[in-house]
Amino acid sequence: MNTPTPQPAPHPHNGARRLWLLILAVVVLLAAVGYGVYWFGHARYFESTDDAYVNGDVVQISSQEPGTVLAVHVDDTQTVAAGAPLVELDPADAKVATANAEAELARSVREVRGLFAQGAQLRAQIQQREAALRTAESDLQRRQGLLADGAISGEELSHAQDTVVAMRASVAAAREQLAQTFAQTQGTRIDNHPQVLAAAAAVRNAALALRRTRLVAPVGGVIAKRNVQVGQRIAAGTPLLAVVPLDDLWIDANFKEVQLSHMHSAEPVTVRADLYGSAVEFHGRLVGLGAGSGSAFALLPAQNASGNWIKIVQRVPVRILLDPQELKSHPLRLGLSVHVRVDLRSSPSAPEDGVVRNTPQPVQASVGDDPAVETRIAQIIADNSGTIADTQP
Repeated sequence: MNTPTPQPAPHPHNGARRLWLLILAVVVLLAAVGYGVYWFGHARYFESTDDAYVNGDVVQISSQEPGTVLAVHVDDTQTVAAGAPLVELDPADAKVATANAEAELARSVREVRGLFAQGAQLRAQIQQREAALRTAESDLQRRQGLLADGAISGEELSHAQDTVVAMRASVAAAREQLAQTFAQTQGTRIDNHPQVLAAAAAVRNAALALRRTRLVAPVGGVIAKRNVQVGQRIAAGTPLLAVVPLDDLWIDANFKEVQLSHMHSAEPVTVRADLYGSAVEFHGRLVGLGAGSGSAFALLPAQNASGNWIKIVQRVPVRILLDPQELKSHPLRLGLSVHVRVDLRSSPSAPEDGVVRNTPQPVQASVGDDPAVETRIAQIIADNSGTIADTQP
């Protein structure tokens, strides 16, 4: 008779393990449901990235004229206001060129004045030659009457005819010379004659070169990339230093292409900078998406027309402007890393009046119309013009 094999008793730990696995499954399920509710109700309306950096203008300062550096008034990290002196060049050559241009202007004014005087002289000369022509023609008529009586010879009459022809040619030549002179002065005065205007422009150009020996800050900001020293001989266009206006910065955030479907201008953005951490939060507006991905504008664009190809998710730069007041309270620097979060819940529309816009700083021109130069030009013209009037031929 076979005896039944006894079954092993259930281990007491198996029930506890099943209980903990069940609890873990319930917790995971609840977490998944909770995250699903959170994503559908809130998270799907936001896109964020850590691939974002502070950017801004770097105003390059260079000289428009060659010269030797006499003084450098600023250094890196120094804050300057618009119009502050930066670099001074040796003005000796420019001063000589200005004096030469002023002398050339005076000479041009006197030459034009001579053209007007020459016209008056030619008119008087024409009147004198016309009078001589009338006398010669009268003498010819008398000799023609005397020739029939035999009072004069034919040779004398021939000389009288030649004299009339010569006087007529002389009058015609004087009139042509007067016409040529009048063509150079017609419709003008000494002060607006083309030759004088060209000389005056040369004076302005020389004065401009003299003013360009003193370089000033076109915008306010912080000095960076200074690479100029006193005594250095520089050529025109040589980069000397840069001015960075830190009150007009923006964010370039590189979003994946799959994140861009619902992004458009004027959407609100929150930004946290690594410089300040989570303690400071910036607010701004999305102002536009880049025209292409970073690889499309790379120095060596990617070439995917090959047999071996791997798809890589591309990133597109997105421009974000910050609130100027928040930027003023917590300054940023170029190149700092930031975390960007875009709110996608606003409807696509044109930017409203309330949208934050960075207002470009008014650029102060380093040179321009100088009333002192214009006064000097007018004085030179007046001193060399005399009293010659413009008259018709």
